[in-house]
Amino acid sequence: MKPRLNPAAAAPDAYKAMVALETTIKASGLEPGLIELVKMRASQINGCAFCLDMHSKDARAHGETEQRLYLLDAWRESPVYSDRERAALAWTEALTLVAQTHAPDADYALLTQHFNAAEQANLTMLIGAINTWNRIAIGFRLIHPVAAAVHARAS
Repeated sequence: MKPRLNPAAAAPDAYKAMVALETTIKASGLEPGLIELVKMRASQINGCAFCLDMHSKDARAHGETEQRLYLLDAWRESPVYSDRERAALAWTEALTLVAQTHAPDADYALLTQHFNAAEQANLTMLIGAINTWNRIAIGFRLIHPVAAAVHARAS
């Protein structure tokens, strides 16, 4: 896989706006670990190796366990996630797959049980942002650091 474009260099103002959104979300009061779980789950669905690499490291830096990261793809079948995390993960899946799900009322009702209005808005913007980052990374073939090192050794 060969990178196609450096989006930060090609469109620095738009890239800075995305980074500013991330900064705002991080300061919103949503738990750092929850933020990383949401980013990981959306990135799993979208198949974004760059973001999975980044956010698995970030999640561990925020105290996330290996077991919970390994089980994230099957979170519905595992009791290791809190009700609040489950509501966020269901909303993440609903919005990441919005063309299929149309954001079901049941997922929104669950969300409203565990998140206040500001948290719902911030979580929704977080989900939108990670889906945009996934599309940037996948579309421009950004290579995560471990793969880049392997590729460099092979060249």
